[in-house]
Amino acid sequence: MLTASGVLQHRCGWLLRLEDSAGRLGWGEVSPLATEDHEACQAALVRMMESGVVWTVSSLEHLLATVPAALAFALGAALAELDGQLGSASSAGWLQAPTSAFLLPAGVAMRDALDRLLSSVDSNSPFTLKWKVAACDFEEEWCLLQGLLDKLPFSARVRLDANGGWDRLQAWRWVEKLRGDPRLQWLEQPLAVDDWEGLQTIASVVPVALDESLQAHPTWRDQWQSWQVRRPLLEGDPRPLLQDLLRGKPRLMLSTTFETGIGGRWLAHLAALQAQGETPAAPGLAPGWCPAGPLFSSDPAEVWAAAEVSG
Repeated sequence: MLTASGVLQHRCGWLLRLEDSAGRLGWGEVSPLATEDHEACQAALVRMMESGVVWTVSSLEHLLATVPAALAFALGAALAELDGQLGSASSAGWLQAPTSAFLLPAGVAMRDALDRLLSSVDSNSPFTLKWKVAACDFEEEWCLLQGLLDKLPFSARVRLDANGGWDRLQAWRWVEKLRGDPRLQWLEQPLAVDDWEGLQTIASVVPVALDESLQAHPTWRDQWQSWQVRRPLLEGDPRPLLQDLLRGKPRLMLSTTFETGIGGRWLAHLAALQAQGETPAAPGLAPGWCPAGPLFSSDPAEVWAAAEVSG
């Protein structure tokens, strides 16, 4: 996948299985994106597996607050399942994800992908698509945008994700083009992660969703009043986000980090809760961008077995 941040070709991580004294299982997934986060998670996991260590719920809760966010997600997810907060893989406690937004590739590949998509959907029915931008020549993308807008039906909604790849001048050219267009759902991370003032200014004109800024500045999750792209596998313990969604916190959209089925069932559950709130939005599950197979099953035991075979 090509983005303004580079090319994503491979994903790797770890699966976590906790078993309590009653034989109940809790499952988690450690799926960091950045190389340095991957190394930090690996070091923490090695320390966890040192011989002679007996883990209790209390000690795991204490550990959770000290480890990298991707590992904290896995621990929090497994503990939540052991605590009965979500149910088992076969129970109604786990909700199914709503229909996802479609993900268009960056650059000129967008044209053919858009044509294929439009030929397969009902143009009179609402649907959402996302296009990765700021990933190739600016003027070339500008021409591609016009082609997209010419073909996009009024029933559609579009999200343009710059992954922080524009400067203010570039972003404002797109803002002026798109302001007032009802098909624009939001610009996603149009400016660098630290540019609070610039992001706020753009958000006063068109909807803006933050993604990478929320990873770099977690406290912004309590301050940003427009849309937030939430990627639970990168955020740490998922239980606070779960509670926010159960309370109906608005303008949160759930997004994939190309996880296995163990992380995927959490993502699906949270996205389903979001869809029940006052600001439902199609989640970003990137349909068609992940391979099929047992590694992506909603049954964690199948995922675990597939990982053992592939490992």
